[in-house]
Amino acid sequence: MSSERPVDRSGTFTLAASSSEPRTIHRLGYGAMRLTGPGIWGPPADHDAALAVLRRAVELGVDFIDTADSYGPFVSEDLIREALHPYDGVLVATKGGLLRTGPNAWHVLGDPNYLRQCVEMSLRRLDVERIDLWQLHRVDTRYPLADQLGVIVEMQQAGKIGHIGLSEVDVPTLEEALTITDVVSVQNIYNVGNRTHSDVVAACGRRGVGFIPWFPIAGGDLVGSDGPVSGLAAETGYSVAQLSLAWLLRRSPVMLPIPGTSSVEHLADNCGAVDVALSDQQWARLDDLG
Repeated sequence: MSSERPVDRSGTFTLAASSSEPRTIHRLGYGAMRLTGPGIWGPPADHDAALAVLRRAVELGVDFIDTADSYGPFVSEDLIREALHPYDGVLVATKGGLLRTGPNAWHVLGDPNYLRQCVEMSLRRLDVERIDLWQLHRVDTRYPLADQLGVIVEMQQAGKIGHIGLSEVDVPTLEEALTITDVVSVQNIYNVGNRTHSDVVAACGRRGVGFIPWFPIAGGDLVGSDGPVSGLAAETGYSVAQLSLAWLLRRSPVMLPIPGTSSVEHLADNCGAVDVALSDQQWARLDDLG
């Protein structure tokens, strides 16, 4: 297996904030949630295969890997450390603020003391002195946003966090957060068939904030046997995943897709999204789905 990294034609994006050094990454990243067991709980069925996927992603030019302490829980972070430490230029982003009590059991917990613990334990699992990008996994409405972000800012000032991001927020929450601290990323659900957060994408574009779409590949009726994305895939020879990711990359220069997979083959297919070339009419057909 070659260790040479090919040129990533997806382009780059710079995470920039006055409180930390800018960090430039390739726009097509990798999401490490699916490396865990069923229900995003427990270890993977094939430990060595999970490590191989992470290492192959870096070989293919991926230098932005997204995870969370709740994936497993803790399993994903442990795998990333085992596969990639000391990371060699790869930006590892993690999230905290969700408590897991079982498969498919997720509980928002924004207690500042808990968030402080989340950061400290992620530092230990990833074996780093500073987390490149730490994202609040969910905003807990039981605590003031200023309190939740305040403890994260304290840890950033202590040198334990590089950049700060948010997950699943609306535009008013993003704007409020920006009055408290620099925010360099927002991670919301978004894909060619689910554009609920188009206003957040636009706000991120205006602010120069990276938008990380989770669940980036189209699903449901769009990809059924008679689905329009499946039809375009058959017509062009590209996969549904490649078309979905290419549309996102074209959608906005702040878009940072993080497709996840536990398969080296699917990983290579996803990375092929940077080579998708469609006619204006074909791009318009994808645009019209929204």
